[in-house]
Amino acid sequence: MGFVSLLPGVRTRIAGLVVVILGSPRPVAEMIRALELPEPPTCYQFDLYQAERLREELVAFGTSAHVECLPDLWDLPSTFQTAIYPMVKMGERELKIDMIDQSFHVLRPGGTLISLSESPKDLLCPKWHKKIFGQCSELPVSLDGSAYWSMRKGDGERRRHEQTFHARIGEGPSLEFITRPGVFSYGRLDDGARALVEIAELAPNEKILDLGCGLGANGILANFKAGEGCHITFVDSNVRAMALAELNAKKNALPNYRLVPTARVEGMMPGMFDAVLANPPYYAQFSIARTFVEGAKPLLKPGGRLYLVTKQTDQMATLLHEFFEDLGVAERRGYAVFEAIAPGGG
Repeated sequence: MGFVSLLPGVRTRIAGLVVVILGSPRPVAEMIRALELPEPPTCYQFDLYQAERLREELVAFGTSAHVECLPDLWDLPSTFQTAIYPMVKMGERELKIDMIDQSFHVLRPGGTLISLSESPKDLLCPKWHKKIFGQCSELPVSLDGSAYWSMRKGDGERRRHEQTFHARIGEGPSLEFITRPGVFSYGRLDDGARALVEIAELAPNEKILDLGCGLGANGILANFKAGEGCHITFVDSNVRAMALAELNAKKNALPNYRLVPTARVEGMMPGMFDAVLANPPYYAQFSIARTFVEGAKPLLKPGGRLYLVTKQTDQMATLLHEFFEDLGVAERRGYAVFEAIAPGGG
């Protein structure tokens, strides 16, 4: 039953305009159907792919909602009487805190945040509800999960749950990056990303694609490694990531760059890149890696290079051989970095 089984205990707390915060597409659509609200709720997501899937699930469940995809929850207007946050059990801790904090600012005075947890006794929710809202009520313990609610009283300060780090490649400059929850990788430069840029052979005046760019570190570091005249294109389905990539590009005075938010590898001309850098999440669905490889190939110039870092060496080699004949691999920092060459080079 999931979150639906928790709704009877909080239904009397749900009133007025409702916003549903994040959550996996199918459980969210199932929950919205069960609520039978008089007005369609707003569903907040910050990933275009997840938003697209949610719209499909809403249709499949025969219900409707306004799906908004924005970098921050508080980018929505403060017009909601109720915010419902269905928390995924294994979700990122800092992102949960960030969303509880931001929910305060999209509620009307007297509005209510309801957090639904898959954990029978969630230790994070009541602590942060009390810290941000000043009070917290909860349902009796249930094997189906737990529910907590708090009412907005007064005003609160907008707090950014962000961390910064510095990174450099070789003898290049030390660069500063801002990270925020919900974007890979929070608070540090991932070892795989570092290995990717260290291995990639880049040259001045090249056009480089940072595919699945996250906070933009790969592309920005690649820019300074390649030298003058190169152009970086940042692509990601996560619009929060795109906002960070732009922020970090400006912070590090990147001279030539473009941002392409897309749920798939779309919106770019074929054969326009000399190099593509990709760090697909090896812990997520392998379909993401396939999307990266399949989408990158037509974007490369003849002889262009796809550099891809992974810990799934055998699986990735098999996948890359479906699309590229000229393939090499190097080991660095516990990762495998593949170089796949597009046909037709001199």
